[in-house]
Amino acid sequence: MPRFGLLLLLLLLAALCPPAPARQNPASIAVVGGGIGGAATAYFLRRRFGPAVRLQLMEKAAPGGRLATEQLHGQAYEAGGSVIHPLNLHMKHFVQQLGLSPVPLPGSLLGIYDGKELVFEQSSWYLINLLKLLWHYGFNGLRRYLWVEDIVDRFMRIYRYQAHDYAFSSNERLLHALGGDDFTLLLNQSIDEAMQRAGFSQKYIDQMASPIMRINYGQGVNINGFVGVISLAWMDSGLWSVKGGNKLVCSGLLSASKAEVIPGTVLSIEPKVRPGPRGDPVKLYQVTYSTGSEVTGDTYDMVFIAAPLGPDLANISFKNFEPPIRQLPNLYHQTITTLVHGRLNTSFFGYPEPATFPFGDIFTMDKPNLFFSSVGKVSSVQGVSAEAELPSQLATWRVFSNEVLTEEQLNLLFSSYDSVKVKQWLAYPEYRPPEECPPILLHDHIYYVSGIERAASAMEFNAIAAKNAALLGYHRWHGNGHRIDQEGLHEKLKAEL
Repeated sequence: MPRFGLLLLLLLLAALCPPAPARQNPASIAVVGGGIGGAATAYFLRRRFGPAVRLQLMEKAAPGGRLATEQLHGQAYEAGGSVIHPLNLHMKHFVQQLGLSPVPLPGSLLGIYDGKELVFEQSSWYLINLLKLLWHYGFNGLRRYLWVEDIVDRFMRIYRYQAHDYAFSSNERLLHALGGDDFTLLLNQSIDEAMQRAGFSQKYIDQMASPIMRINYGQGVNINGFVGVISLAWMDSGLWSVKGGNKLVCSGLLSASKAEVIPGTVLSIEPKVRPGPRGDPVKLYQVTYSTGSEVTGDTYDMVFIAAPLGPDLANISFKNFEPPIRQLPNLYHQTITTLVHGRLNTSFFGYPEPATFPFGDIFTMDKPNLFFSSVGKVSSVQGVSAEAELPSQLATWRVFSNEVLTEEQLNLLFSSYDSVKVKQWLAYPEYRPPEECPPILLHDHIYYVSGIERAASAMEFNAIAAKNAALLGYHRWHGNGHRIDQEGLHEKLKAEL
């Protein structure tokens, strides 16, 4: 057949057989969990699926999850996730979009305590401080900066990938697309092993890296290398929080998403098949939840779980799934936040004269005789403090520990105090490399957002996981396989510019 005749035939066939209509958006979506992961998931789902979808979020407590404030001595203080990094682009975007205000973290001098004495004392003079670091640790500080910067730079690619609507079906695939085998290796070894391989001295690891891990994750340098590097990035300047409390981001995102918030605890999820408008079978999910006074539920096309799964966490029963939904062990680490309004006992740290004690933060080494991870002076969530400038005078302090402090221990740390508030958290995973992240895709249209915390737990990581899950759910619903699990995106996107 002549080429022109073939072209006419193809055009005729195209006219007689129009392409299949695009699949309609889901009618209803459920989100489980009202912390930063759940609130961000609802926000991104609304932006992706539009205003028509019925979006409901189940949260047993007030929105915020592990972002919470506590009242002490007439002021509110962060008792959960409290610090945001300047490179956390999703959190920065949320704050700008919601009309909230960032508050810089107040600067204070740092001391490192080994249980007997301060092994490092920061100076307010930059040059003296630099000389101290060189004297104690050589060029390990510079090595840390360059090493962490390289890893963070590669991780920052995720924002570009998500801006171009690419998603990943597992957290391992996401990390590998960003950093290749280097990121996989970090997941499968401890930060201690990773830093030794990178040439850091054991003295620097014990006296600088370990205290950073303890304040951020309540654990030592046995945590996985990836979360360890993220923790080391918090040594940089420019840290901030949200005026009024970081939990305002959660309530703001929920408001922006126009999700209906149901105050209830999800008990179970079960697949159902119902006849559709044309009589064809439609797969749905029955979500059963307790509102305290009654047990009720509803059916949804899609379910996004943004709460850590586990017996002591979001203890959800997955009924009648074939094959059964496999849940990985998900141990979470207990952290105690103790807010104290009082005077620090400076003699405990080797300073008998309180007026000579200059430190606003004390981090601790991993020693068996230490009953706390850190103690630091804090300002209220309004970013103002009417308290004395000298750390040795009356102020509000935040102590992190793995167990509730006894009265005897409080009396060791403080020479006097008039108010104490204790908050107990299952704050972040118990990291035990090699790590295996839970799957994101639990069933055809059930997505697990919080599994990324096994790689690293932070507000920003939950926001990244939320956008990835929303994109993944959208692309799988509409058959956009070319937007999922694409390797080599960095080079591909560079070529497109």
